[in-house]
Amino acid sequence: MAPSAVSGGSSLPSGFAVFITFPDLLFIFEFIFGGLVWILVASSHVPIPLVQGWVMFVSVFCFIATTALLFLYVIGAHGSRTFWINLDAAYHCIASLFYFGASVLEALVTIRMQDGYTYKQYHENISAVVFSYVVTLLYVIHAVFSLIRWKSS
Repeated sequence: MAPSAVSGGSSLPSGFAVFITFPDLLFIFEFIFGGLVWILVASSHVPIPLVQGWVMFVSVFCFIATTALLFLYVIGAHGSRTFWINLDAAYHCIASLFYFGASVLEALVTIRMQDGYTYKQYHENISAVVFSYVVTLLYVIHAVFSLIRWKSS
């Protein structure tokens, strides 16, 4: 790990240090699993369109925002200003809440669709729920460590 991650430093990494410092390393996993949730929800059959719309909004919004933040961190656009630390903490807290709500709704709809749907549709929704909770956990962990960085800045 990079020295700033181990010692609890309060600066944001830039360049390829983003890929080796914690919690910014989680951007990669949020990107991968968030994209997977987006694909699974888009291909699954959800009997309540409003729920599918919300889950799609959350997954697409967080995927695009995570990609943008990752790109901006890699090119060093933050310039080690404290505003970016605040933005990072706020974004990950909001993304955590959004993903948690989307995961709960997706799980509720999946539980209710046990009867009357094909085996494949049901298991696609189960996969979407599982990966949605994985992404929620990633965002929560990132939010906690971003708040620690924010507190120490």
